[in-house]
Parts: sequence; structure tokens; C-alpha cells
Amino acid sequence: MAAELSPIDKAKFAAAKSAVSYIEDGMRVGMGTGSTAAWMVRLLGERIREEGLKITGVPTSSRTADLARQVGINVIGLDEAKWLDLTIDGADEFDDELNLIKGGGGALLQEKIVATASDQMIVIADAAKSVKALGAFPLPVEVVPFGWQTTRALIEEMLVSLDVLGRNTTLRLNGSQPYVTDEGNYIVDLHLNRIGSPRQLGLVLNQIPGVVENGLFIDICDIVIIGGGDGKIEIRDINAGKVTHDQIDFLEDENIFKDLD
Repeated sequence: MAAELSPIDKAKFAAAKSAVSYIEDGMRVGMGTGSTAAWMVRLLGERIREEGLKITGVPTSSRTADLARQVGINVIGLDEAKWLDLTIDGADEFDDELNLIKGGGGALLQEKIVATASDQMIVIADAAKSVKALGAFPLPVEVVPFGWQTTRALIEEMLVSLDVLGRNTTLRLNGSQPYVTDEGNYIVDLHLNRIGSPRQLGLVLNQIPGVVENGLFIDICDIVIIGGGDGKIEIRDINAGKVTHDQIDFLEDENIFKDLD
């Protein structure tokens, strides 16, 4: 089954497998949302089944919660967990300082809350997510439905005075209707092309009435694990100030692949 995976899926698998090795017995673990995070959840379920690992998972979306329960992970809410040892999640972009854009999957609010309630955040990604400057991926901004068009207009007005290359904004849709987050909000995607000062933009966005949260994760991520289609991984640790490399082997009888049949 491993041979049938695309190179991008192999890269995601390699990064996720490396990340779950950081999880120890008794930990409270934040579980991200998205295709790469889904690999992590499956692999964590495999460790629970095969090693008897005992952990508690706090999901960042209803989708992740459903998958976690399917693979045998004990799921609780953040209010019950209170504080987490580790959060593992994907990212839409990350720069050399490990600042992130997240929210392509629509779960940015819960993802940011969970990540900031953790001792450590590990991001798993493929090499295509690495950028010199954030902004090529549209920046999601979660807004309340009431007066969302006014909120969008205020965002566009604010962008005029900031260091960005583009200022186009779009309401995220689900078919012909607005996409609705788990919290019942809308998402406005900002097509900025390049963000000159992510920290400033994040602070200013959250001062606009109607904005709930934005997808800039600044000074939150500790480690990024970059997977390759050949199983090679690169680990960037911002706190240790070092980059290390490893190799993940793809086993044809891996239980994780059987789940895909």
C-alpha cells in the first residue's frame, strides 16, 4: 500500500510519523486539523493499539474528533484538559522564524487556542509549505456573520496602510453558501501575496470589530518537521537553534496503510 501513495502523501506520512515519536505515555496532546494532521491522528492511533500508549487527545475540530475516536484515541475538550503537553498540527505556510499561516481547513480559531494552551507546538509539513515570506497562501480571517461585509470593508481599508503586495479579499464559500466554522462564524480570505510584517498585521487585524481571530501564528511554533517523498525528514527547532535530519522507512505491512483500504 505504501508504494501506491503519492509523493506528497509520503512526505506528509514521514513528517507525521516523526512527530508522533515525541508523544510519551500520559501526555495530553492537541491534535490539529487537515490532511497532514490526519496522518498524525492515524499514526497515534496505531501507537495506542500496538504499544498500549495511554494519552488524552484534544482535537481542534469536529472532523479531527471523529477521526480520533475512530482510531481509538481518548478525546476530551480543552476545558477538561486545561493545559496540554504538546500540540501537533499542519500549516499552510511557514517561514524561517517558524511563523505560520494556518486556517486553510477552516479551524484556525480552535487551532490557535489549543496551540497556545500547550507547552510545545510541533508543525508537520511538506517542503512546499516553506517560504521566505508569508502571504502567497491566502490569509484566513474568522469573522462573525453579523455585519461581515462591514468587517470585510474595514479589513480592506486597513490593508492600504500595511506592507502587503495584494489587497483582494474573498468570502470563503461552501458551494454557493458562506463556509461556516465550528463556532458558527464566516471566513474572509486575504490574498496578500507577501506579508512584510506578519506580527504587525496580526495585531492590527484583531483590533477590527467583527474579527474573531486570524490565521497568523506568531511565536507559537517550536519545531517544524518537513517530510520528503523519499522518507527523508528535516527537523527545525527554533528554541535549540538547530536543524537535524532523519530517515523514515515505509513499511508495506504498516497498519496505517491498512486503514486506507
